[in-house]
Amino acid sequence: MEIKRIIAAIILSALILIGFDYFMPKPRPDSHPAVTQTTATQSPSTPAVAGPAQASPEPEVVARRIAITSDDVQGSLNLKGALLDDAVLTKYRATLAKDSPLVRLLDKPGSEHPNFFVIGWSNAPGSNAKVPDLNTVWTSADEALSPGHPVTLTWDNGEGLIFSIHLSVDEHYMFSAVQSVENHSSQPVALLPFQRVQRDYQAPEGFWTAHEGPIAVMDGRLNDETYKNVRKGAEHPDHTFWAKGGTGGWGGISDKYWLTAVAPDSTSSVTASFAYVPENAGSYRIGFVSQAPQQIMPNGTVTQTSHLFAGAKVPSLLQAYSSNLHITDLDKAIDFGWFSFLTRPILYLLHWLYLHLGNFGLALMALTLIVKIVLFPLASKAAGSSARMRLLAPKIKEIREKNKDDPMVMNQKVMALYREEGVSPASGCLPVLIQAPIFFCLYKMLNISIDERHAPFFGWIHDLSVPDPTNIFNLFGLIPFDPTVYFSFLHVSIWGAALGVTFWLLQRQTMVSMDPAQARIMQFMPLVYVFVMSNFPASLLVYYTWNNLLTFAQQSFIQSRAKLPVPVTKSGR
Repeated sequence: MEIKRIIAAIILSALILIGFDYFMPKPRPDSHPAVTQTTATQSPSTPAVAGPAQASPEPEVVARRIAITSDDVQGSLNLKGALLDDAVLTKYRATLAKDSPLVRLLDKPGSEHPNFFVIGWSNAPGSNAKVPDLNTVWTSADEALSPGHPVTLTWDNGEGLIFSIHLSVDEHYMFSAVQSVENHSSQPVALLPFQRVQRDYQAPEGFWTAHEGPIAVMDGRLNDETYKNVRKGAEHPDHTFWAKGGTGGWGGISDKYWLTAVAPDSTSSVTASFAYVPENAGSYRIGFVSQAPQQIMPNGTVTQTSHLFAGAKVPSLLQAYSSNLHITDLDKAIDFGWFSFLTRPILYLLHWLYLHLGNFGLALMALTLIVKIVLFPLASKAAGSSARMRLLAPKIKEIREKNKDDPMVMNQKVMALYREEGVSPASGCLPVLIQAPIFFCLYKMLNISIDERHAPFFGWIHDLSVPDPTNIFNLFGLIPFDPTVYFSFLHVSIWGAALGVTFWLLQRQTMVSMDPAQARIMQFMPLVYVFVMSNFPASLLVYYTWNNLLTFAQQSFIQSRAKLPVPVTKSGR
């Protein structure tokens, strides 16, 4: 029975690892590659939103830009269209190279990867006021936007309405916009203010390990969709794939490490929507529009506040914004998955360890040690149960041989023996069942943690989020050729080989009582692990290798202190 459980566990582990290797996302460029600064001239853009339409920017008009300077974001705001369409993240670079350009999160219409915010108004049914569009050139007396120094944009429609946008930014990634309209005409006007994220290019689809694409939280419920599904909105007259009304909330586009999102005031009644306009390269539009028209009486003014986030998905920062600005569950932009009740605290603990140890690899090793300590009582109990099961094995074999013609009686006697000796046949599997969700959460966490991105370890590991670059088949780089070009499995790294050694040590420890024929079959499993897992991110190899060493030490300690249970003598059978 014990041998069968070991074999089943090893085969299951191999299948899981092979499955991970098949489905695991391969390293690829960020969804927002760094690009050089483009000019201020605007190229044509698709209509503004699914619903209220706006004219495309005219390329011959060049408007002044207002510089944006913050600790974590730099860029500019275009007075033509009042577009927030230029932002780079000052703390993140595209590659590990020292001269690598900064990661660009927002880029202009007509660029290679247009991604920007649109703030505007549309007419309510029955109203025909002249509203600003993407060709509108706003005016401002301000020269730069920075923390503590907001800017105000104004536009007079010439018919008695004065529109303004008061924009501020904090030291991180959050912009706040106050839209207002003054009515100096003699007639009431009904308008619908809106805000949205617009991405005018085909973004790469995400993987099951981390959602990438349109995302929103409305009334406390997370709604995320693939780009493919949102494109179905092009089949509808208003281009809308999904819409939901509610109070507050937030929505935008999530990438693996980055987020662009808008959030109306927490007390505003709005409708969130995912839309896709197929013109040109296609345009994904995620945003909010006021549910009820805002009536602006003569000599009256209305305002609406919203927030715009453009930055890195740092868990603690997202939580702080949720609390301070009352943006519900903004940290759900991080794909914690089904086991979020485990993934979330594990990710926060790893982040805390990283802040204190200063090395992501050491933080990961410390986290693994903590998990081992927490689960040690369970592992110790399981080891004792396994030892008793081995002692019961001869008696169980005897019962089965004597009652092989009557399976019902055989099972009853076996279960009676288990009850008499206080042994559960499932106890040896319990640690595996409990650790499986933790294993999954850790794997998922290492795919969503921004701390891991470009995080060095020691020696030749300069980025734990990508595979160990060494390869035994080219003598670790001494021979100038890449064998993986011909066969992808021809990659055996130093950490991959170290992992294989630790699996071999564990195998020797657990196969003491295994049948020699079975042992010869299973001895090749460490080699399988080496070839399969060498292409995993280096952080996973560090984790598995360290975890195997801790498991080996733990089992050796347990075995050295374990007292053999008393052999079965009570039943006399």
